[in-house]
Amino acid sequence: MRLSDDVLLDVMARFQAEMVKGLGRDTNPTATVKMLPSFVRSLPDGSEKGDFLAVDLGGSQFRAHRVKVFDDGKQSSQLESKFYPTPKEVIQGNGAELFDYVADCLLDFMETKNLKHKKLPLGFTFSFPCKQTKLEEGILLAWTKHFKVRGVQDTDVVGSLRKALQKHKDIDVDVLALVNDTVGTMMTCGYDDQRCEVGLIIALGQTGNLSALAPTCTGTGTNACYMEEMRHIDLVEGDEGRMCINTEWGAFGDDGALDDLRTEFDRELDLGSLNPGKQLFEKMISSLYLGELVRLILLKMTKEGLLFNGKVSTALLTKGKIEMKHVSAMEKYKEGLSNTKEILTELNLFPSEEDCIAVQHVCTIVSFRSANLCAAALAAILTRLRENKKLLRMRTTVGIDGGLYKTHPQYAKRLHKVVRRLVPNCDVRFLLSVSGSGKGAAMVTAVAYRLAAQRKQINAALAPFLLSLETLREVKNKMRTELEYGLKRETQASATVKMLPTYVCGTPDGTEKGKFLALDLGGTNFRVLLVKIRSGRRRSVQMYNKIFAIPLEIMQGTGEELFDHIVQCIADFLEYMGIKGARLPLGFTFSFPCRQASIDKGTLVGWTKGFKATDCEGEDVVDMLREAIRRRNEFDLDIVAVVNDTVGTMMTCGYEDPNCEIGLIAGTGSNVCYMEDMKNIEIVEGNEGKMCINTEWGGFGDNGCIDNIRTKYDKEVDEGSLNPGKQRYEKMTSGMYLGEIVRQILIDLTKQGLLFRGQISESLRKRGIFETKFLSQIESDRLALLQVRRILQQLGLDSTCEDSIIVKEVCGAVSKRAAQLCGAGLAAIVEKKRENRGVEHLQITVGVDGTLYKLHPHFSRVLRETVKELAPQCDVTFMLSEDGSGKGAALITAVAKRLHNVGQK
Repeated sequence: MRLSDDVLLDVMARFQAEMVKGLGRDTNPTATVKMLPSFVRSLPDGSEKGDFLAVDLGGSQFRAHRVKVFDDGKQSSQLESKFYPTPKEVIQGNGAELFDYVADCLLDFMETKNLKHKKLPLGFTFSFPCKQTKLEEGILLAWTKHFKVRGVQDTDVVGSLRKALQKHKDIDVDVLALVNDTVGTMMTCGYDDQRCEVGLIIALGQTGNLSALAPTCTGTGTNACYMEEMRHIDLVEGDEGRMCINTEWGAFGDDGALDDLRTEFDRELDLGSLNPGKQLFEKMISSLYLGELVRLILLKMTKEGLLFNGKVSTALLTKGKIEMKHVSAMEKYKEGLSNTKEILTELNLFPSEEDCIAVQHVCTIVSFRSANLCAAALAAILTRLRENKKLLRMRTTVGIDGGLYKTHPQYAKRLHKVVRRLVPNCDVRFLLSVSGSGKGAAMVTAVAYRLAAQRKQINAALAPFLLSLETLREVKNKMRTELEYGLKRETQASATVKMLPTYVCGTPDGTEKGKFLALDLGGTNFRVLLVKIRSGRRRSVQMYNKIFAIPLEIMQGTGEELFDHIVQCIADFLEYMGIKGARLPLGFTFSFPCRQASIDKGTLVGWTKGFKATDCEGEDVVDMLREAIRRRNEFDLDIVAVVNDTVGTMMTCGYEDPNCEIGLIAGTGSNVCYMEDMKNIEIVEGNEGKMCINTEWGGFGDNGCIDNIRTKYDKEVDEGSLNPGKQRYEKMTSGMYLGEIVRQILIDLTKQGLLFRGQISESLRKRGIFETKFLSQIESDRLALLQVRRILQQLGLDSTCEDSIIVKEVCGAVSKRAAQLCGAGLAAIVEKKRENRGVEHLQITVGVDGTLYKLHPHFSRVLRETVKELAPQCDVTFMLSEDGSGKGAALITAVAKRLHNVGQK
């Protein structure tokens, strides 16, 4: 029975393997450690308040409690209890009688406390193995602890209790939670110490009258529970957050996993028990069996002449004669051998001093082994918790209850010492529970009550982001109306969707070839590219590029300085590539709002993205570039096209797929372009052929047409932006603003006390802190909540596990709405294309670029699903664009040259 640390580490590893088996859907049926989900998803956070009832069935007494929880900042609570006997005829009768008895006792308790007029939530502590599918439901798997009530196994015990309570018309009690006593212990301690995430019961066997020893502890078994990551619990749907797992560890070893450690005494004890072959781990560590183990060892030693002069007394032959109370008393070393001598004499064993020393020694070895095995299994749980959190060192608290732990003179000290030796990288505090099973049930109920109230508030905040199919259809129809306004001569000036003609009149047909230059100006960096296009069988596009920085003083200097800097960069590149003498055709991607009068004329409407160069707005940027080339007088270029990046995206994909006639950018900004029939474009002369229209759809809604779906958070984001009242659709769909919408919601939820303990941190007050890349990271399915917490910590937000779930939910609501609105807009475009062609069914490709589409884990899927739902007669293929602003600009130039040559011929 002496177990070395190596053996204990081995037991620890075996228990860890059993835990994994118990958590797996396929392996759970054969696992001995059942790892039952408790549906308790949250520990107390100190904000619980209210009046709760609890009933506690599972020990030698039935108890009713009233728990008042005060929200006074001191986390105080008040407990009133009443004890009722559990008569043998009740615990071995039929189910209806048992639950009627529980209901009668509760009624008596409520009358005593003058509570009959109140409607109170009730927590039901039921300390038997149950399979739960929700918090307020539990199917009894098997009776234990001398209970043998007929007709209850395999039925829902909460349902039975409710039925019994309904017979009493004068009380109104709502059973909110079914709780195991081990879970109750964790929750009670969790109310006092928020680090508590493990519950442990090592109860004191009560085969005799031990009420003087442990009046508050009526349990007899041993068990542990802990908070497990949802993603590891196969038996429950969903992988967000955590849930308390009731291990039911007493059955560990029932498959023979501990046979090498079981002694002849363990086997003999098991054979004589009520359930041979079952609960073998419990039989090695639970107080219910330790006295019996001691008796069997003493009997063998006496038979072999090692004790009591070989005289076997009746006491040694009588099962259950030596109890745990005797073992505990005999181990009180401070009292020398007097206790031992007194107890053995009472049992008609007349010991010598040597006998007393030997018996004391046997008691120590038996209870020490119990503490060792308990420590090994607990160490396995602590190691799993630490690994789940990916920590090198962990601080945690274990809530503990049970008479063996409380009253045995050495047990607690031994347990602590061995646990700390087995898991040196865990700093463990052991916290003694006060009335765990009663107060604990009330705490679980209080937490469930709090979560239900919080859920209501969170749902209310996020409800405006849930768009029905009907609402999305409405958005699609409004977008269609605005598209038409932008194309008509008389309404174009006042239209919110500007529908700018690009003078790009064709998509690539595969015959394009030659060398082209492309410029890409759209941010703090500027690119120059040489693009070589081959046609025919060896069709290909080769690109060479160089990136140049644009210093702030040039971004915000004069227009002349800016364009001189651009030409300087072009000169460096031409020299670098050795092509200074060639007059190459050039495409200029200029990602600022421009009004075009032809493919090579673009008048800057206004600077964005931090540019403020003077004397540019209202000027033709192509002329300004030509002027700067002329001033330098080193080389000449044929500037063929000024290009918007959305059009470039369409052209890049059009080169690969001739069916691509739509370009979509879903990134920092949001925009769409598409090939429109010339006859529909009233603001451009001519009716033949097609032209690409740059919709500039970000302004959709600036006339108030989508105000019905704008939330208070959208309005706050708009008011705090650089251009209030403008680009309203873009502010609901583009990456630049989604993080800011999330931040506004988080502030609101924090003010309501639903997040970050109601504390708005300095960082949360900072506009722009919540970048859209964080949305993508937080919503990633592969990311555990632990990593979500790390991201929030980087942002200076100290979050709990529950906070992380809410933040993830908020991010999901905002990005899903963005993808759906984007999908509704795109559905309007593809439907228009279908009607233009006059076909029943349209097959079309959309070229897409942008970080939101490419990097967000769900955006692209939701967008595709929405388009499919809203435009069912269109079969839309989405194609990722490669370098729309570089390669796309060159392709537009190549197509323009081809069409120009055709025109000349």
